[in-house]
Parts: sequence; C-alpha cells; structure tokens
Amino acid sequence: MFDLQQLRDAAHLIRPLVPPTAQIAWPLLAERSGCEVWVKHENHNPTGAFKLRGGLVYVDSLRRRLPALRGLITATRGNHGQSLALAARHAGLALRILVPEGNAREKNAAMRAFGAEVIEQGRDFDEARALAARMARDEGLHFVPALHPDLVRGVATYALELFEAAPPLDRVYVPIGMGSGICGLIRTRDLLGLSTEIVGVVARGADAYAQSFEAGEIRRTERAETFADGMACRDPQAEALEIIRAGAARILRVDDEEIRAAIRVLHEDTHNLAEGAGAAALAALLQERETNRGGRAAVILSGANIDRQMLAEIIR
Repeated sequence: MFDLQQLRDAAHLIRPLVPPTAQIAWPLLAERSGCEVWVKHENHNPTGAFKLRGGLVYVDSLRRRLPALRGLITATRGNHGQSLALAARHAGLALRILVPEGNAREKNAAMRAFGAEVIEQGRDFDEARALAARMARDEGLHFVPALHPDLVRGVATYALELFEAAPPLDRVYVPIGMGSGICGLIRTRDLLGLSTEIVGVVARGADAYAQSFEAGEIRRTERAETFADGMACRDPQAEALEIIRAGAARILRVDDEEIRAAIRVLHEDTHNLAEGAGAAALAALLQERETNRGGRAAVILSGANIDRQMLAEIIR
C-alpha cells in the first residue's frame, strides 16, 4: 500500500484542485441519533464526490511511468468517471468512459462536460467494465481499473483530513462500492495508530461485499439491485476484500428505503445534498443507534451526484 509520508505527498499533490473538505458535527443529527455525529463532506469536492482525489493521484503517477501514453479508458456509474475526466483533462489526455445503459443522465452530462467520451453499453457496471477492458486490449488504450493502490492512496487523503481534524472517533461508517474508500480509511487509521472502529455499508440488494466478508472468500452475485448506483457492485475485488476483512469491524446492509430516508435526514438536518451511496453511511449509523448512544461517530458523505428527478421524488 503506502506509508504516511506517501499519503501526505498525495494530499499535497491534489491540493491545488481539491481543497480540504469540511468535517462538521451537526447538532440535529446528534439529537436524532443519540450520539455526536461528524459528517465528512466529500459532497463539497469539485466533482461532488470523493473519487476526484484518487483520479488525480492515479493519472499523475501514470504520466510519470508512461510519458508516451495514448489515451485512457474506464468504466463507471459516474463518480469514478468524473474523477478521471477532470484528471485526464488536467493532464492533456483523451479519455473514453463506458457506463451501463440507462446510467444517470446528469452524471453522464458531467463527465462529457469535463471532456470525456461517454458510451452507454452493458446491462450494469460489471458488464460495462468487461467491455471497457476488451476495448483497451483491442485499441491499445490504458484501462483504468476501479481499484488500484494509487486510487486508494488518493482517496485516503479524505481520511487523513477527517482523523486529524475531528476529535477521537469511536467509529466511522463508510459506503462500499468497489472498495477504494473503505480501504483508504482503514489504511489511514492504521498509519495514524488509532483505535477507531470502521464499519462498511452496502445496499441490501447489492451485498456481494457483505456476503464475501462473512464467507471469507469472494462471493459474486447475479444482480446488484439498488438505486444507490455508487454501491451497485456484484463482483468484489480480492485485494479490497483482504484489506476490509483485516481492518473493518463489520459490514452492514441497508435497504433502499433506509437510504432514501437518510437522504431526507441530511437535507432536513444539514441542508446538504447526498446521492444514494452518500447517504448510506448515515442510514447504517441510524440502524445502530444503541451501539452509538452517548458516543462519537462519523459518516462519510461520499457524494452528492443524484439526478434532480430522483431527488424530487425522494424529498417529496
């Protein structure tokens, strides 16, 4: 993985484009949950999500290793793609992004606005990822995976900010998509020598990581059914699972209605916007009210990129 100095170097690298995001203890959330609740506001990033940190570090490292690079290709449901689109534009590289058919319209528009070519193909993220890998081989493009040590090191900078700015935390709740966010959180906690418990969160209809965590081996699922597209994973990564099993206390499942309720709570109590994956951590904390009662916990609001129509339906 990376050491503490390499993590601080990553934080320095991204700083011109990614100012530190806030971590705020919201009193209404405390009243609602019975504990002190800190929110790490990755929804305040320039792309509206934590992934931007990883994309910048990955592309910078790639350019140093492969100065004659022709172009990049990746697959995403949106936040990973926006991260790479901004980083690729900053580095002067072409980027092609595959998204599944019916992907969020506003996320597609944002990726195109950063200069990426966006192609809708595949029934879900995992199919789009396989197609992107095939195109990379056929056309000589560099395939950017959803999980890589440089991506993890970049996104781990949010954990460094949180742990160094907030008071000592009993536990942190973090959503799991492909695993970079929770892996960065675990690694940073360990580098800082903290005892904070880390709890992963998945959607009940896309619980491949929870099944794998409980079984001690990779368990793939046929479907990943949730409106929280940032957590719609059915094919866990072995490298991420190893880190999660070694460093996380547990993985909780939250259903879509709990996530919708958490979106409404964040809007009402903090006036912040959250996408499905961004609200999942709070949904899990509220599930564990008794565990957290009288303590101090944090949730990662990982992103805010939710389409207007969906948000309107949830708020209504």
